[in-house]
Amino acid sequence: MDRLSVEAFKKASKIPLVVVLDNIRSLNNIGSVFRSSDAFRVEKVWLCGITATPPHRGIRKTALGASESVEWEYRENTLDLIEELKEKGYQTLAVEQTKDSHNLLSFEPQADQAYVLVLGNEVKGVDQDVVNACDGVLEIPQEGTKHSLNISVSAGIVLWHFYQAHKKTL
Repeated sequence: MDRLSVEAFKKASKIPLVVVLDNIRSLNNIGSVFRSSDAFRVEKVWLCGITATPPHRGIRKTALGASESVEWEYRENTLDLIEELKEKGYQTLAVEQTKDSHNLLSFEPQADQAYVLVLGNEVKGVDQDVVNACDGVLEIPQEGTKHSLNISVSAGIVLWHFYQAHKKTL
């Protein structure tokens, strides 16, 4: 299946994208985000606030080793991290539903721009102070009755969108 080893993955080029998990409760969601980040060659995953960190059996169950391949780091305060990443030139985007959000399908990631995607708590979403600090908000269009997706599903959709825009650079 032409899969990369962990060592080869760490050396391989990545898309210019960082994922920030803001207070994620579910170990399965955390593991799933790692797995999607591995699949689409994301630079790094930041785990913030109450978000659990590897090694953890519950994360390992869904990550299937991706927490060993994808670079990650823990930070207690999401807002401080967002400010630091902005200073480094990242465009910061919360994945959330707000009155000022932009439809993901109309957002075209630029090849020469590095991005941060912030995904929030399963119940409360991305903390409002973090949303306010971000450069923008992306919303996944939904046409059902719930207008709510599991964070692991949201991550997969948004990461795929960015991967599609950057895959030629890999």
